[in-house]
Amino acid sequence: MKLNEFVAETLKEIVDGVTEAQKHYSTMGCKVNPGGFTYKTSQGVQMWNVQTFEIAQLIDFDVAVTTMEGTETKGGIGVFVGAVGLGSQGKSDASNTSVSRIKFSVPILLPKG
Repeated sequence: MKLNEFVAETLKEIVDGVTEAQKHYSTMGCKVNPGGFTYKTSQGVQMWNVQTFEIAQLIDFDVAVTTMEGTETKGGIGVFVGAVGLGSQGKSDASNTSVSRIKFSVPILLPKG
């Protein structure tokens, strides 16, 4: 997989995930990636709404992405979380494996309690 394909596919998956979370939580008082927030980075990233003083929480993601191509595998991308693997897997005598890390944060405004 070329770098531009990897970047494009990764961004699509992140945007799709954020969009799905926004739809799921829209009726629960939770906002995923809310607009209208101010942030500062002097002592870590802090985000808040200057009108309501609500503070957004940053959810940090650090994902290892493995690509594998070999003689008996179909190739593809796998995301591994703990001991669970999703994606293309198979046996191969001659294979090329590459592991990349993707780090990103998504701000959320948790429901009031």
